[in-house]
Amino acid sequence: MERKKLYLYVGIPVLAIIAAISYHRVQRNKELSHQREQKDQGLVPVTLVPVETRPFRSAIAFTGNLLAVNRAELKAEVAGRVTRVTVQEGDRVAAGTVLCAQDEDELLLSVQAAEAQLAQAQAQAQQTRRDNDRAQSLLEKRSVTRQAAQQAETNYNAAMAAARAAESNLGLAKTRLRKARTTAPFAGEVAKRSVQPGEMLNPGQPSFEVVDNRKLEILADLPTEALATVKIGMKASFKVAGFEHPFEGRLTQISPSVQADGRTLRVRLEVPNPQGLLKGGLFAEGLIEGENVTQRSALPSSILTATGREAEVFQAINGIAVRRKLTVGPEQNGWRPVEADWLTAGVQIVGQGQKLVVDGTRLQVIQTPATAQGK
Repeated sequence: MERKKLYLYVGIPVLAIIAAISYHRVQRNKELSHQREQKDQGLVPVTLVPVETRPFRSAIAFTGNLLAVNRAELKAEVAGRVTRVTVQEGDRVAAGTVLCAQDEDELLLSVQAAEAQLAQAQAQAQQTRRDNDRAQSLLEKRSVTRQAAQQAETNYNAAMAAARAAESNLGLAKTRLRKARTTAPFAGEVAKRSVQPGEMLNPGQPSFEVVDNRKLEILADLPTEALATVKIGMKASFKVAGFEHPFEGRLTQISPSVQADGRTLRVRLEVPNPQGLLKGGLFAEGLIEGENVTQRSALPSSILTATGREAEVFQAINGIAVRRKLTVGPEQNGWRPVEADWLTAGVQIVGQGQKLVVDGTRLQVIQTPATAQGK
């Protein structure tokens, strides 16, 4: 009885495995047979995409580098040895954060000495003020001579002058300490650090670069023909390397004059970046969207590989692939306008499988045009 149970426990899984292997082998043989049949017939499986008529906004292409609106290159104000560095590149800092200091201990001692001198001078001034008040009161009662009262007044004025001088010395000491400390002018990130502890700095020597990437800008040079169409407030979309989805911006400034070459107009695009995905220095390529809308022949961007404004596609004619050239425009919402003498709405273009196709290849359509586009 026990032996029968053992046979059942072992035999049933083995039979299931054998059945699964046999099924997959049959399916694989069917697939290979189908592929051999297609190869014998010279057919390449592809999807076809029809040329569609779609609305496109008038647009002006632009390129440029992303720059932080708030960016600052910080330089040493005084000569001195760096005694403290508090940040590394990439650190986030608040406005007023001390990034480094020069001869800080010595300057702190100077401030403390000036504070002590001021306290002493103020105490002396208070004492001479009391002495002067007493002398003037006694002079009115004719209890002291006028000369003694005048001497008390002179001492008071001298003490007050010494207190003011001590206050000025304290201000100078604090100013020297402040200038010896490099601080962040605004909240942001340390983009560059050029100093090390123990290094001697001279006035005007760069030490740090701080940027705030929460708001970026693009300075783009447009052709002068765009002067009649660009307006403040126009929307722009652009792409940068490393991101599949586009980003948005807004035109905020138009130069009052064309550039020195006489052929370009500089505009400023503002790009909000609250999550900090974008970084200053990235190259951007995009479009400034106009107000006019026109209907144009179009193809999905995913099936077009353009070199400049030229692209090659394969048109399906009676089941045969025919190589064609066409001109493409900038992408909008996943589509690109296309132009060619032979192009009309409804023309079938090879989509998936185009890399397997050459001029004259016989085609086997494996999806309808609607399915190929995900409709």
